[in-house]
Amino acid sequence: MVHAYILIQTEVGKAAAVAAEISGIPGVTTAEDVTGPYDVIVRADADSVDQLGQLVVARIQNVEGITRTLTCPVVHL
Repeated sequence: MVHAYILIQTEVGKAAAVAAEISGIPGVTTAEDVTGPYDVIVRADADSVDQLGQLVVARIQNVEGITRTLTCPVVHL
């Protein structure tokens, strides 16, 4: 299982709508709007790195209002 945090920048005024839409995507465990350089932070789970990439590129990045994403896979050291 691969876990990741996805940091999202949105268009002005779109953070709440983006977080709400993303929270309904399978594989997303949480999606919260936040303050700071990013507008939404998402926690996602996938069976593999490839599936995580598909989730981000095919599903999350297609949500209207997103301008940029940064995917941070969780590592266990």
